[in-house]
Amino acid sequence: MMKELRRSAVGYLFASPWLIGLLVFSAYPIVISLYYSLCDYSVLKEPVFIGFTNYIKLFNDQNFWTALTNTVVFAIISVPIGTVVNIGLAMLLNADIRGQAWFRTFFFIPSLVPAVPLSVLGLQLFNSDHGIINVFLNPVFKSLHAPSVAMHKLIPAIPDWFLGIPETAPNWLNDPAWSKPLLVLLAIWTGGGAVVIYLAGLQEVPKQLYEAADLDGATWWQKTRNVTLPLLSPVILFNVIMAIIGSMQYFTQAYVIFGAGGAPARSTYFYSMMMYENAFSFQKMGYASAMGWILFILIVLLTIGALKFSESRVHYEGG
Repeated sequence: MMKELRRSAVGYLFASPWLIGLLVFSAYPIVISLYYSLCDYSVLKEPVFIGFTNYIKLFNDQNFWTALTNTVVFAIISVPIGTVVNIGLAMLLNADIRGQAWFRTFFFIPSLVPAVPLSVLGLQLFNSDHGIINVFLNPVFKSLHAPSVAMHKLIPAIPDWFLGIPETAPNWLNDPAWSKPLLVLLAIWTGGGAVVIYLAGLQEVPKQLYEAADLDGATWWQKTRNVTLPLLSPVILFNVIMAIIGSMQYFTQAYVIFGAGGAPARSTYFYSMMMYENAFSFQKMGYASAMGWILFILIVLLTIGALKFSESRVHYEGG
């Protein structure tokens, strides 16, 4: 008995740095933030318990709904597009071609760049006046504008948005219609981590299944649909859940590029931005804590929803 206790004590001793870190830096802040969410707390003064007042104020705050709507819309756009693009890139990088290692490095490097310098780079790339993106896009838009106008005059029934190609490239930084697509493009550009995970999953797919499909005369799309995607589905589920969590907490790029106000026209005023603003600009730490718990509950519900939706669609090996 003493030997077992001694062995357990040694184990706990070695694990104690991690356990102390978990309790002090994770468990305690979580618990105390729940209490602060029920208080009027400005950090500089003692918290005053006010019950659910912060939550009631939030649901009556128009800024809360604006920030939540922007965040949800961004997630709805970025998660599906990012998933499709990342899977496509992983499949291309899995092909046995010359210079494969260089291509993999090229697509992974942007994910290693810290968010702030990456945002500053994006600010320069997408500048409407001298950004390199519009330098290349302006001639394309100009060449397509005249045929677009002519086609619309020829067939007036065609909606304006379908063929209404403008003469100049988008004003990414000042047009509310293009601010979120800009951030989606940046998010996709830095998706190298997800691509590596998909690539690892693709390399676990047994090659004999592709050989059997070839013998049956399956096309590329049939092999992708009936072999690749089903066996990759657990990896897809993991990356989708991580993408949902990341998109709901999106902050740095939007803050650096568009500022705290969520310009233009508050189209990039995200939930995390409002939470940061209330906590550190307005010193409303209790209010921000309530926002944090609402975000936590929302992410948990979305994660459970994704798991429930995938129950009959994810195929585990041997399952």
